[in-house]
Amino acid sequence: MSTTSDYQDSWVNPRIKISALWTSMLFIFVYVDVFSLFRADIRADIEAGKMFAFTIGQGFLLGVTIYILVPSLMVFLSLVLPTRVARMANVVLAALYVVTIAGGAMGESNYYYILGSLAEAILLAGVAYYAWTWPKAHDAVAAPSAQMRAGTSAQAAPRVRS
Repeated sequence: MSTTSDYQDSWVNPRIKISALWTSMLFIFVYVDVFSLFRADIRADIEAGKMFAFTIGQGFLLGVTIYILVPSLMVFLSLVLPTRVARMANVVLAALYVVTIAGGAMGESNYYYILGSLAEAILLAGVAYYAWTWPKAHDAVAAPSAQMRAGTSAQAAPRVRS
């Protein structure tokens, strides 16, 4: 006896996709930094009051805090900002963070760091992609209908505000 299972594929709001991508990126970001603390060279630099070319002090710590606050806030802001602002902020910030992550990985020889940086960049590319290709209000409503005509079922998409 042959049975087939059809799974319902529902439309996922780009806000949720983008917020999830920022969250995933932050998890990897934190873990790569935590793993770095197991390295003797990093611990020695911290003990000496240095991090890369920077002196660890109030200015450095404030800058790092701001650097981490931005993507942390984007998890929430991607869900609540007006569509046009959310799209622009996500495209610009994702591109900016890809550049900074790539810059931080330059000259790095530790595979965990390279892999983590690559994963972060891919997730941020996803943020930029979903923000850039955000469906127009008429596309979001039409998409489920097109899926039904194609034989797949989908839930009606909510109207997105612009």
